[in-house]
Amino acid sequence: MTVRSAVVGTGYWGKNLLRNLNGLGALYAFCDADSKALATFAAEYPDATPYQDYEAMIADPKIDAVVIATPAATHGVLAEKALNAGKHVFVEKPLCLDVDEARRLDALAGERELILMVGHLLLYHPAFVALKAAVGSGLLGDLRYIHSTRASLGKIRMEENALWSFAPHDISMILSLAGRLPKRVTCNGEAWLNKEVADLTLSHLDFGSGLQAHIFVSWLHPYKDHRLVVIGERGMIVFNDTVPGEEKLMHYPHSVGWDGNLPVLDKAEAVPLPYGTEEPLKSECAHFLDCVGTGVTPRSDAKEGTAVLSVLDWCQQALTAKQPVVLED
Repeated sequence: MTVRSAVVGTGYWGKNLLRNLNGLGALYAFCDADSKALATFAAEYPDATPYQDYEAMIADPKIDAVVIATPAATHGVLAEKALNAGKHVFVEKPLCLDVDEARRLDALAGERELILMVGHLLLYHPAFVALKAAVGSGLLGDLRYIHSTRASLGKIRMEENALWSFAPHDISMILSLAGRLPKRVTCNGEAWLNKEVADLTLSHLDFGSGLQAHIFVSWLHPYKDHRLVVIGERGMIVFNDTVPGEEKLMHYPHSVGWDGNLPVLDKAEAVPLPYGTEEPLKSECAHFLDCVGTGVTPRSDAKEGTAVLSVLDWCQQALTAKQPVVLED
């Protein structure tokens, strides 16, 4: 089945979705309020139909799926309109900005038997896929803690803080590895550039049963640092997305033994873990098209998107109130 998809929003990220969907033979139309952008991409993708009006685009009966790459505050409204028009929907992260709205969108997609998928890109990164497979195989034993860093100099935003801008990808990976929601959430941060918008946050997630995680995000950092460190009882894995080649995913088979009452460290050589070479966004787009064609539930479906949004919301509550959020079992 050829899925005819339409992209709304052709800016910073939308142009990458256009490129990949076109490469997969699934780009049918695109929409943007900016007439200059429309002209540019109409020239680049002459076989796709340009729309300046979103309502007109989703009324086109030939369109099977809508891909949303607009500012986060518009995601919920645009997704709801597309679902009500009978279209499958892929929406860039976050699904929306309100947990109750996310649940309503999930219910609406279920009622209409439509796919609703969230763009948590790193779940489709071949290095993370290999990392999760290694954890699932028992390579590390029981997980102890997960640490993520997502920092760089920019992109500085005025409408959302660093937590909402940077952390969704890390939360999605951590929840995927943990397999459950946290029981207790704390978050600290500081705003220097704009007193209403945090430039840096450090979130701590307590999953119970000995599993902890923390997430550091900042757009005031001297260099780009995107790392996920996973610690288990029998070793450690580091996914460093800022380095190329085999060093991107490394297994550290370190261990700790005992000599009487004294801990003894056994430091082992790091070993590269093999992973695929597919472009993550191409894999993500292909997964969405496959789910639309087959009806299979996406890896990052609306329930996963709602879980990520819930953790973001708890972190924001903890940041604002300057006290932990404790969740009921």
